Amino acid sequence: MISICIPVYNFDVTPLVRELLMQAKLLTVPYEIILIDDCSGKEYKSINAKVCEKEVYIQLAENIGRAKIRNLFLSYTQYDNLLFLDCDSLVVRNDFLQKYIDVINQRSYNVVCGGRVYDLKRPERSKMLRWKYGIGRESQPVEVRRRFPNKSFMTSNFLINRKILASIRFDERIRDYGHEDTLFGYALKLKGIPIDHIDNPILNGDLEDNWEYLAKTEKGIVNLLHILDFVNYEEDFINDVSLLRFYSKVKRFKKMIGVIFLWMKPLIKLLLARGFVNLFLFDFYKLGFLVMCQRRAVVNDRI
Repeated sequence: MISICIPVYNFDVTPLVRELLMQAKLLTVPYEIILIDDCSGKEYKSINAKVCEKEVYIQLAENIGRAKIRNLFLSYTQYDNLLFLDCDSLVVRNDFLQKYIDVINQRSYNVVCGGRVYDLKRPERSKMLRWKYGIGRESQPVEVRRRFPNKSFMTSNFLINRKILASIRFDERIRDYGHEDTLFGYALKLKGIPIDHIDNPILNGDLEDNWEYLAKTEKGIVNLLHILDFVNYEEDFINDVSLLRFYSKVKRFKKMIGVIFLWMKPLIKLLLARGFVNLFLFDFYKLGFLVMCQRRAVVNDRI
């Protein structure tokens, strides 16, 4: 009936797997939990092997990336309903799995997203950036997600029909961090495949520190610009990504933005890294970094 698919990389999945097992044993349908480790360090492999000893736990000899590893689950799962969860997820509802079973039993579906939430308790200042961005931008109620179904797609918590994933795979040219979910959501949109959203969130269980998240953000922007080549700079894709959409509106001022960013970057980066977080300041940092990528000819400016 349902295959629970968890790509793993350098994270202890013990709490997640234990909770899933507890809920799965109460189901009245067949299930399986499949974990594929994308060449984590020995410490994490050892920890996860203990909790996964009764589950299917595949350890890859080399890192294959965030897109390819999700496609790989097609080779190891047996059921038609694939539930993907990020390895840093925490289950917060005691009927989490049952809600997805209800979706499977009650209606025909293609892709269903459950959503993601963050702990409302403020973290230490060293992790404030990731927390504020998650609370302010990523954690959206189901009513908002349904208004923009494809733009709201995230890989952290979604159910997909096996035939859909087999026909529209994650683009395996994406190996680095960032926006493989953006491109997959856009591919579904191009094929006219609807994405439904329900209120069945997981909790983000891992907040990167501010420096780490800034570095990942920069990598994600570079990756996003390379993805633009994959989609041939389609205007519809640009409009689906808030950063690209805003850049396309202000690009005539990019020289001025670049000068201001170069002047202000050390201060802005220091403030964000120290946990003095304003999301509009973070937005400007991303915009300025995008402009710098264009000026350094990372990609051609066709946005």
